[in-house]
Formats: sequence, structure tokens, C-alpha cells
Amino acid sequence: MPFPPFLRGALPVLSGGGVTIRAPRKGDHEEWAHLRQESRAFLEPWEPRWPADDLDYSAWRQRLRRYNAEAAAGTGHAFLIFETERGRLVGGISVGNIRHGVAQSAQIGYWMGERYAGRGLMQAAMKLALSHAFDTLKLHRLEAACIPDNARSIRVLENAGFRREGLLRSYLRINGVWRDHLLYALIAEEHRAKHERG
Repeated sequence: MPFPPFLRGALPVLSGGGVTIRAPRKGDHEEWAHLRQESRAFLEPWEPRWPADDLDYSAWRQRLRRYNAEAAAGTGHAFLIFETERGRLVGGISVGNIRHGVAQSAQIGYWMGERYAGRGLMQAAMKLALSHAFDTLKLHRLEAACIPDNARSIRVLENAGFRREGLLRSYLRINGVWRDHLLYALIAEEHRAKHERG
């Protein structure tokens, strides 16, 4: 069943664990582009190949239009992650490819600026995104695909309660090469049980 109107369009601002996540805005471009550029070598092994104009303002505006269209349709929610205390951008997280009806599922994706990695910020942002997906959007299942040698990403998923379900062969074209991915998933009931245990 599709989302009711109040869950479409404007996304909430969520805070906890030292981070705040919110929808991207036009004014975020400069800080976003700077963080992505300085983290390029850190991010490229795990992402699709960057277009030549990926960090340009015109590409940022197109990205925002896509995010806004997905939010309005109820098919995707993209967030930027900020350190709450200093307000600095540290990364991004999204709940995308949202499927309604009998599936009630989505995929979660994320990235972190290199200088902020390893500080628990993504784990805090993941907790907020999972709460949004399961408690607000009432999804039943979240999936994530991870390259087998991406140890940081595997830790984030497993610490959040995701379980490994299998291997997706030649699943996504990453940095110009088709790569196998591990499929992870988290079910709403598992998430609630983990949350209740603290």
C-alpha cells in the first residue's frame, strides 16, 4: 500500500547519537562537493564511476530534483549526515527503491567522508535511518548490498543487526567493473527485538 500524503515530499530532520540527518538542500552543494572531492580515493573503490561533472553545481541541482521526485512519489528518501555539535557534513544515507504492496521493502545505501570514518557516526546515522524506515514508513524488510572486501561497510551492517543472506554475482558496476556483492537484510521484527534489548 502506498504512503499516505503526509509521508510524501518533505522529509523529517532526525537527531541522535551525535548526528543529525536531513534532506539535502541547494545550499549544501559546496560543503558536499568539498567532502566528496577530498574523500574521492577513499570512496571510488566502492561506488559507481563518477561522471566528469559529478561535483558541479548543475549536477547537484539535477541530483536534488531526482531526490525530490523520489520523495514526492514515496519511492526514495535521501539524507545528508551532519555532526550535531558542530554542524559539519560527514556523509550521506538513503532509503531507496522503496516497494509497496506485498513487498513493503527498500534498499539502504550510505557513504562517509574519509576524515570522519571509524568514529561511529555512520552507526548512529544508520540507527536513525532504520527507525525512519521501520517505525515511520512501516516497511517490513530492508536490504543492503556490500562488496565482499569492504570490511567497514560489513561492520556497519552487522552491528546494525543485518544478516548476510547470500552472494549476488556480478551485481553492480562499481568504478567501471562488474563486482560481486554480499546481500544483507534486516526484518522489522528483528530490528524491534534488537532495539528492545538495548
